[in-house]
Amino acid sequence: MSNESFNFNQFIKDSINSLTKPKAYFAEMPVTGGFGEPIVKALIYGIIAGIFTFIWSVLKIGGAAAGLGVFGGAVGIMALIWVVVGALIGLFIGAVIMLILSAICGGSTDYEANARVTASLMVLMPITALFGFIGGGVGSLIGFIINLYGLLMLYHALTQSLKGKEGTSRIIAIILAVILAIFLITSFFAKKTAKRFLKDYGEEWEQTIEESGKDLEQTMKDLSKELEEAKEELQEGEEEEK
Repeated sequence: MSNESFNFNQFIKDSINSLTKPKAYFAEMPVTGGFGEPIVKALIYGIIAGIFTFIWSVLKIGGAAAGLGVFGGAVGIMALIWVVVGALIGLFIGAVIMLILSAICGGSTDYEANARVTASLMVLMPITALFGFIGGGVGSLIGFIINLYGLLMLYHALTQSLKGKEGTSRIIAIILAVILAIFLITSFFAKKTAKRFLKDYGEEWEQTIEESGKDLEQTMKDLSKELEEAKEELQEGEEEEK
């Protein structure tokens, strides 16, 4: 592919190869050729992810692209628009992050090369959005598995395309995997604790709210009665003055 034309058939082939044969794909992936290709790639992946997000948000099921962050929180057509915008922003910010990781691993610090690698890694974006209708613990687990595979792709991208050191790249991938696991475990425990808390104290809170409502109602009645009595006394005083 080049800046002059975009071969959609080659794009589909590259997307499949990056998912099924990441090591071979990143070993052969060109790291030069301009920014046209990575931008178009990011747009296509963003549009596909946005369509899934749009569908789930309209149907009001699942997390509507829970793995897409703030850009997955919109509703309706805005979900599609914001995911596409997020894909473009993510491409350029992701390229900077990729460049930093590559530099740590002793790999290429050319921004274009890192942008092209980032665009190829964004193939996981539509997959994450596809499973956005699955919420709860199952959805979190699926997202975790997708992210783990993304780290495997990242490792091959660092070592094959960007020529980073294998040892350092492996350490980075493992550290990121551990962080993902910590987030997953923390999320599960947080949800479990929240459910237990609501189960233990939900009825008590409901009773307290009900009693508070009754007390407030009685207070309003007493206040209304006092105001009525004050009004009557005021009227009696005016009649006596006359």
